[in-house]
Amino acid sequence: MKHGKKYLEAKNLIDKTKRYTPLEACELAKKTSTVKYDATIRVSFKLNVDPRHADQQIRGAMVLPNGTGRSQKVLVVTQGAKMEEAKAAGADYVGDKEILEEIKKGWFDFDVIVATPDMMGELGKLGKLLGPKGLMPNPKTGTVTPNIAAAVEEIKKGKVTYRVDKEGNVNCLLGKASFDTEKLKENYDALYGAIMRARPAAVKGNYVLGVTMSSNMGPGIKVEA
Repeated sequence: MKHGKKYLEAKNLIDKTKRYTPLEACELAKKTSTVKYDATIRVSFKLNVDPRHADQQIRGAMVLPNGTGRSQKVLVVTQGAKMEEAKAAGADYVGDKEILEEIKKGWFDFDVIVATPDMMGELGKLGKLLGPKGLMPNPKTGTVTPNIAAAVEEIKKGKVTYRVDKEGNVNCLLGKASFDTEKLKENYDALYGAIMRARPAAVKGNYVLGVTMSSNMGPGIKVEA
């Protein structure tokens, strides 16, 4: 794959043989952003887990200390009095069975779905549509809950979800290139701590095999694990 001049210049700023401290990596991720817009900074953890086993499926959610810098559109699927609660909390869209019909027709103008438990039976029917897009609500990530207001507020403040893929990687966003380096580092430390606390008891030896940080379209930076 051929890369442009900006990418190659950014790549030259990185020492391939070195694993950078989290603070150094955050600074480099900002410097090596090659796009004109405010790039998203992401981090990927390569874990020594086997996701085929239920007890090694790393998954969770948390509010980053400094947010994500990204505004997310929240759809709340509920009914009755909870609909007004969701609107008051700042949900972008609120609906019941009728809004699910719109999704069936191909409407996906939202980033996150929050649902009350009583609506999961209906949402489950859309599993083939929502599952592949990572949009199906889940109690483990706090998106299936009777406390709709708190869930919406957390997402708006910068809540992120993470989940190990079939290769044992956990990918998550950290913030924006415009963030102060220290704020990115604080977000990294919080996420790293959450990943470490999720270590399965069955894992022997090294748990975190590698960490890579990068900006949108930017080169990868190896981080000390």
